Amino acid sequence: MEQGRAPGQAAPSCAPAASATISTSVRVPEQVRGEQSRGEEVRREQARGEHTHGEQPSSRAGVQRHSVRGQILDALRAALVDGQLVPGQVYSAPALGARFGVSATPVREAMQQLAVEGAVEVVPNRGFRVSQRGPRELAELAEVRALIEVPVMLRLARTVPPARWCALRPLADATVAAAAVGDRASYAESDRAFHGAVLALCGNEQLVMVADDLHRRSQWPLGNNPATRRADLLADAAEHTVLLDALIAQDLAVVQSLVRKHFTGAES
Repeated sequence: MEQGRAPGQAAPSCAPAASATISTSVRVPEQVRGEQSRGEEVRREQARGEHTHGEQPSSRAGVQRHSVRGQILDALRAALVDGQLVPGQVYSAPALGARFGVSATPVREAMQQLAVEGAVEVVPNRGFRVSQRGPRELAELAEVRALIEVPVMLRLARTVPPARWCALRPLADATVAAAAVGDRASYAESDRAFHGAVLALCGNEQLVMVADDLHRRSQWPLGNNPATRRADLLADAAEHTVLLDALIAQDLAVVQSLVRKHFTGAES
């Protein structure tokens, strides 16, 4: 995609920002397994009627359980984006729990959330099947995203001052850094962070939440092509940088061309 700017018009300078990377792992950290072990100990103490240092065991266990579930959900999302959970395959909560070093309960709860998001389907008495999607569904998601995001971005391009766009440079750099090393899971998160930050400038929280859900759904792999190519990630990340340059330069014609093209491949 070519960058454009009105003749003689220079983009306002932005202070250099260090590239940011996002580390995402499909393995659950030792801290999670430690939290789960402590939570189990608290539950055993509660069953015996014991308390520790005046703490409320049920509250503490609830916080720990939520932390484990959240980290398992992040790990499963990363595995989906990275193609490690294969479309069409059925995975049981106990088997995934053993893989992550945790019990089946937080895995099952995380999988239920993924089912709500459309990433997996519940298979009674077996587990969860990773959803198989085709090009048509991906194209439909891209069309809906474009209907929501393109008008908002064009309106923001006319109203947001260059300094506000400059502040988003680290987020654009993060997508480039993740794409450069071919880290699909990290790219997915940094890509959504960039789009979310852009849309957040409109001040409509409901719109941001709806757009983020559609964006996440568009990142699940296709059944016949589970892994996004590194070249595609690099091209998509480059569009973020060029788009940001055009927004800073307040080049509305280029912004309009870029944002429309950015959605045509459903890879953003």
